[in-house]
Amino acid sequence: MQVIPVANEQDARHFLRVQVEMNQGNPDFIRPLEKDINEVFDREKNKSFRFGECRRWLLQDNSGRFIGRIAAFTHKKYRSKGDEGPVGGIGFFDCINQQEAANLLFDTARNWLAEKGMVAMDGPINFGERDKWWGLLVEGFQPPPYGMNYNPPYYKELFRNYGFDVFYYQICWRMDVAGDANQLQPKFYEAHRKFAGNPSFEARMVRNKDLDKYAIDFCTVYNKAWAKHEGNKEMSGQQAIKLFRSMKPVLDESLAWITYHNNEPVAMWINIPDLNQIFRYFKGRFGWMEKLRFLWLLRRGVCNRFIGIIYGIVPEFQGTGIDYFMIVEAEKVIKKRGIYKELELMWQGDFNKKMLNISRNLGATESRRLATWRYQFDQSKPFKRHPFID
Repeated sequence: MQVIPVANEQDARHFLRVQVEMNQGNPDFIRPLEKDINEVFDREKNKSFRFGECRRWLLQDNSGRFIGRIAAFTHKKYRSKGDEGPVGGIGFFDCINQQEAANLLFDTARNWLAEKGMVAMDGPINFGERDKWWGLLVEGFQPPPYGMNYNPPYYKELFRNYGFDVFYYQICWRMDVAGDANQLQPKFYEAHRKFAGNPSFEARMVRNKDLDKYAIDFCTVYNKAWAKHEGNKEMSGQQAIKLFRSMKPVLDESLAWITYHNNEPVAMWINIPDLNQIFRYFKGRFGWMEKLRFLWLLRRGVCNRFIGIIYGIVPEFQGTGIDYFMIVEAEKVIKKRGIYKELELMWQGDFNKKMLNISRNLGATESRRLATWRYQFDQSKPFKRHPFID
């Protein structure tokens, strides 16, 4: 076996193909869009290159067949610091079920990261935001939502046998939303009654025609609720507008909500249709024919599952039930439309007890579990899991 750096377009195509080979014949695997993976490694499109660098490798057996792949990243703004210094990342790992092969890939990434001054490596993670390609699937092997990793079950043992420890688990939740039988818990409706009779409170759908205005309101809630929380940085108004404009082609107004008190934004709940229910038909391609088909399928209501991507309440309204009021208002509209049958909440770290309790209070059940693993280069030091947050 030999490890080959990805050095040209042909190598990059093999890098994409390895994942498909490792999941061949699995009906639950949904091939990611090739453009999404390629953009991670494109200096012109991935702003993470301003703060770090990455490398990719392929693993080839003696017959010339590609049997594995891995990427490694450094990023000076990656927030999960080790006790003794900076932590690097690995991602886009795929490999045959052979520990020797996996070890070659892990060793290659570790050696490169050590040369860059890293003291540990976390993975699989993304060279970019945490909303995509983050974590190794260890429970709940079913078709993944858009942007979520999927891998064979044996990968867990490849990580564990190399010496990785679970740094934290990433928990996803699901709930049925269609029909009268699927009701929220009574306390949601009690909170709704408290706010519904007060004209100073209003829950509004995010409307496409006023998208920039809602983006700014979203930004206000985000910065108060999440900025500086676990090291998050503030979002600018222009960043929020860019984000919302990028979502416009897939935005279902009935799934995106912001709540106001005296016209000031105080809570948000943003969801989108699960686009993987469409992308599964495209085999990784997204040319102009696929784009036309995508719009047609989206309008036909092929997506009957929606994905919760962000939820937040400004500090002064946390614990008041204002979020319950917003969710009941959304429920009325979503059920009336009759398109969606299921909601999946994207991953929440097992260190974030508050968010996990919110999901439980919704009546959601755990749907899948991923793991972010850590490997300390100095194995003599005691391992520490991710700390809990308030």
